[in-house]
Amino acid sequence: MSGEARSPDGNGKVTRVIRIGTRKSQLARIQTDSVADQLRELYPDLHLEIIAMSTTGDIILETALSKIGEKSLFTKELENALERNEVDLVVHSLKDLPTTLPPGFTIGAVLKRENPHDAVVLHPNNAGKTLDALPENSVIGTSSLRRAAQLKKRFPHLEFKNIRGNLNTRLKKLDEKDDFAAIILAAAGLKRMGWENRISQILSPEDCMYAVGQGALAVEVRGRDVDILEMVSVLHDPDTVLSCIAERAFLKCLEGGCSVPVAVYTQVKDSQLYLTGAVYSLDGSDSLKETMQTSITAGDKQSFEKVDEQVQRVGVTANKIPGDVQDRAEQLGVDLAKLLLSKGAKEILTVARQLNDAR
Repeated sequence: MSGEARSPDGNGKVTRVIRIGTRKSQLARIQTDSVADQLRELYPDLHLEIIAMSTTGDIILETALSKIGEKSLFTKELENALERNEVDLVVHSLKDLPTTLPPGFTIGAVLKRENPHDAVVLHPNNAGKTLDALPENSVIGTSSLRRAAQLKKRFPHLEFKNIRGNLNTRLKKLDEKDDFAAIILAAAGLKRMGWENRISQILSPEDCMYAVGQGALAVEVRGRDVDILEMVSVLHDPDTVLSCIAERAFLKCLEGGCSVPVAVYTQVKDSQLYLTGAVYSLDGSDSLKETMQTSITAGDKQSFEKVDEQVQRVGVTANKIPGDVQDRAEQLGVDLAKLLLSKGAKEILTVARQLNDAR
């Protein structure tokens, strides 16, 4: 459990020590620091310690994520530390968290989403161009089947090859060699790193819809730690929570993951939550895409729930957001997935999975 520390000014006041687990990459540290800063502002008496560790995904760098097949590549070691009480909460990129968490864990906060779209980062030789304007057979680097499938269909004159590593590594591979004309990265990560000037183009949903949870940070906690759950719950951003519950429910119902191309696009407008979801074959030639919506206006009897780890929706506990609204967001994701499944999504994803495994 979290410990206690005497205050340094000698007044004997006991402050609580909360240990936050994070990956070691620069981006992960920046993201974790931003969460820690918000907690310090809200709870000035807290003493926060940040504990960084490497995950499987940080260590296996030569294999495409979709080929490793492990659902918790960037989370397992952090969850192990959480289970052993070595840390009290963990900060993740929400898109790294599987739709079903291990027993005893829950997502206690989903913070306001950064721009969830994908971005094009060009090799210096191609400065000022867009993907449309790149020469025939230019090679684009991406480690994501989802990005490659959509962009192959949209930009058939380009080639797509796998590129792995953290943001720093991938930018270095782009800039220092001539292997890639451009790489595709999440705009959110580039923005958090302060590298917005490298973004040549933000891809619209028409060009490339994003990954489930992309751009949002999640705080994972032990479900039984009601006080920690209560403490972090104030970080929840309602629109982001509802969007991500819908997206995660969609992915879970499709049984999707890293090894299949699944993409989403959500909007909150006029008290309505709109969810567009799509599945693709690996080359993008076969696809299904649909949009559905639901009201996110709370009912007359606002059903706020007491903090309870049992009340989870696709791994998220959000007791300060009306339960009926969360239920509708979750149902939206399920309904959209069922609609796509009724039109043949399972067949598209099964073939994509088999082809990816065979590569």
